[in-house]
Amino acid sequence: MALTLIENFRAVFYTPFYAAFALNAYEAEGLEVQRVMSTSPAETAQALRRGRGDVAWGGPIRLLLANNQQPDSDLVIFCEVVRRDPFFLVGREPRPAWQLTDLLHGRLATVSEVPTPWLCLQHDLRLAGLDPAQVRRIPDRSMPENLAALRAGDIEVMQAFQPFVEQAVADGVGHIWYAAASRGLTAYTSLYTTRQCMARDPESLLRMTRAMYRTQQWIATHSAAELAACVAAFFPDLPSPTLTAALERYKTLRVWNRTPMLRPEGLAWLDAACRSGGYIQHSVPYDQCVDMRFAAQVIAETPAACDDDPGHETS
Repeated sequence: MALTLIENFRAVFYTPFYAAFALNAYEAEGLEVQRVMSTSPAETAQALRRGRGDVAWGGPIRLLLANNQQPDSDLVIFCEVVRRDPFFLVGREPRPAWQLTDLLHGRLATVSEVPTPWLCLQHDLRLAGLDPAQVRRIPDRSMPENLAALRAGDIEVMQAFQPFVEQAVADGVGHIWYAAASRGLTAYTSLYTTRQCMARDPESLLRMTRAMYRTQQWIATHSAAELAACVAAFFPDLPSPTLTAALERYKTLRVWNRTPMLRPEGLAWLDAACRSGGYIQHSVPYDQCVDMRFAAQVIAETPAACDDDPGHETS
């Protein structure tokens, strides 16, 4: 059995996807998985539809958008991996008593590479009764550029994911103000496919889900240092201490799911953020873009070995 998996882009918070390859989890399920790179995150779903791959990983916001543009969209999520927002706000000065209102009093450089981080942060602001339009936001620079601007003192705070966070902290030029993962469940990255593929080859997708669950359980029961050693080949330019620190922070924040099950409340929060930010116009029902049949089966086969979130967490 063989599947082609489209990689969205290379990122530390995608570590479970790389760990599945490093641990030979797919081979253990009798599945051959070829990984190919997407031309851009925005094009990943189209590449899947055009037959460039069988499965992709990426943000559920792409499926929410697809269902807004085409109500009969055939894209469907079948396995969740990143269940919390992996982005941070890193400021130049320590601010242990930081609050969202502080963002109204400085220059914030947000992420330009993908839309989800700002969509989520602007929703945090709205929920706190604040107007995102009042933020002096720099929206059009990359995360490396924003880190350079933070070093130079050109901005007060940047929005970034790992490893830029650890790099800023280790160099003494940045201090973590806010870990977005602390807000609770926010469906962030999942494996998805087309309904045609699901109907054509359910056995391969079941095996892929089982392999990812095997990987999730390995990550839950091993240290950040062990995980860093496992995926180091995917980040050849990243020093081991930096990668280990980044993974340790993500593990502590419980960014990664320990099972393949995408919870409705996580998708509902993301849906609300996308609507409040104008990314989509109408809400998308959970069952319209999510099918957890394979996740339910593999969890029933092998209950989670280590799970501090047994299915009733709401934050």
